[in-house]
Amino acid sequence: MNEASSRRGFLSAVVLLGVGGTASNAVAATPKSKPAEVNATEDLMREHGIIRRTLLVYDEFARRLGSPEEKAPAEVLAQAARLMQRFGEGYHEKTEETEVFPRLVKAGQQKELVQVLLEQHAAGRRLTASMLAATSGRDALTQPQPRAATARQLTQFTRMYRPHAAREDTVLFPAFRNLFDEKQFKELGERFEEQEHRLLGNDGFENALKEVEQLERALGVHDLARFTPSEK
Repeated sequence: MNEASSRRGFLSAVVLLGVGGTASNAVAATPKSKPAEVNATEDLMREHGIIRRTLLVYDEFARRLGSPEEKAPAEVLAQAARLMQRFGEGYHEKTEETEVFPRLVKAGQQKELVQVLLEQHAAGRRLTASMLAATSGRDALTQPQPRAATARQLTQFTRMYRPHAAREDTVLFPAFRNLFDEKQFKELGERFEEQEHRLLGNDGFENALKEVEQLERALGVHDLARFTPSEK
């Protein structure tokens, strides 16, 4: 065996030993780095994701209510409205009203937008309460008039909330973020997380996500691919 061949054999043996021996142990012993924390505005925006998926459920339910031959199970709408009431209104909007809006107004920023958003929060809560009332009773949503009225309310809610959330994501939250330095913003994110755990439990977001997934499946709108436009 010549010198070059011997050297290649030696290097190959070193690589194999590294993969199977000490190098592998070193990698295994290295602790995994902690994932980046969810910051305050990212937290608010992913909550908008839960709300937007609930709006998808509302869309499908409104469509069904508009077709007399379609099944529109009142218990599914009731569960969706309760999720909106508990997670969207009781937690997400409450956080905005106590933590976000006052700070911006105090800083002299986005006052007109904040006022509109507050009015829309109130309007949304009235619609939610009305939808919950419409879903109570044994024969809920079986007659043409209440079906039409509830479909109209669902459409009003989704038509309002989509631009509402989009304006917050693109205008309000960036302005809010600019009120803080890095340290303050990190502390605020931790505070938001503590509030979430206190109001919704340790897995509040995860549980809301599971619930909205169940609602999507109940109405057959859980498959994202079905929303892809066909070329035909």
